[in-house]
Amino acid sequence: MTTPWHGGSAAVATLTFDVDAETPILAQGRRYADHVMTMSHQSYGPDVGVPRILDMLDELKVPATFFVPGWVAEHRPGLAVSIAERGHEVAHHSYSHRSPTSMTAEEERADFERGLEVFAAQDIEIRGHRAALWGASQQTPDLIAAFGLAYDSSLMGDDRPYRVATATTAIVELPVHWSLDDWEQYAYLPDPHIGAVIESPAKVAEMWRAELMAMRRYRCLFNLCVHPFLSGRPSRIMALRGVIEEALELGDVRFARCRDVAAAVNSDPTMQPRTLTPPPATPDVYPD
Repeated sequence: MTTPWHGGSAAVATLTFDVDAETPILAQGRRYADHVMTMSHQSYGPDVGVPRILDMLDELKVPATFFVPGWVAEHRPGLAVSIAERGHEVAHHSYSHRSPTSMTAEEERADFERGLEVFAAQDIEIRGHRAALWGASQQTPDLIAAFGLAYDSSLMGDDRPYRVATATTAIVELPVHWSLDDWEQYAYLPDPHIGAVIESPAKVAEMWRAELMAMRRYRCLFNLCVHPFLSGRPSRIMALRGVIEEALELGDVRFARCRDVAAAVNSDPTMQPRTLTPPPATPDVYPD
C-alpha cells in the first residue's frame, strides 16, 4: 500500500547524525572537563567528523538531519549554520544532553527551552527533536507540541512513522532502535564507562545492510543514528558510505530529511494519533 510518507519507495532512509561533542560526558559530571584525553575524544566529532561527513553527503548527493545539543551550537557558533548551509536539517537535541528521565519536569522544560533559544539566536529553524539518550519522559511529547515542533525521534513503538497525541496538537514520531545506532557498536572510554566493545566496521555495515533489506520488504523507515565522534573515523565512515552507496544502487530506497518525512506523515489524514499511556505499574507489584 502506498502512503504519502514513503511515496512508493520500498523504504525511506533518514540519515541522522547526533553531534553530541562533549555533552554526553559532561552530563555525567563536570569534573570530566579537566580530562584532556576524554574531551579530545569527544571534540573529534564536530571538529573532524562533521566536516568529513558533510563532504561525503555532498559527494553522494543525499540529505541528512543533524541533531545538535544547544550547548554544542552555542559553544561552536558556526557549526549548526554550516550544516544548514549545505542543505541539511538541524534539529533539537536538548541543551545539555541530560536525559529527561533524569530531570524534574521543570528542569526538562528549562533545558528544552534553552536549547531552542540558542537556535533562534542563530536564525536556524527547528522542526524536530530527539531526546538525549532517547530518554523521553511522559511530558516530552507535550513540550514538543507546545513549542510548535512537528516531530520527535526518540521512541521505539514501531518501525514506521506514527503520530502521537499530546495535550495540544499531535506530533509525528520517527522511531529509532538500538540496532541502528553506532554507539552500541563503537563507543568506548575507560572513564566514564560508555561502552566495552569496539566492533569491526565490516560487521556493523553487515548488520545495517541486513536491516535495510528487511525494511524494504516491510516498507519501513530506516532511521540510522550516527555519532560523528564515532563514525567520523576513517574505516567507519567508509563502511557507512558503502551502506549508503548500496542503498542508492537498489533504486527503491528514498533518502529524506526527518522534517520532510514528518511533513508527509502529517499530510495523510488516515494516520490517526496514538495515545501514550503508562502501563499499570502498581507499587504492590512493582515497588520503586
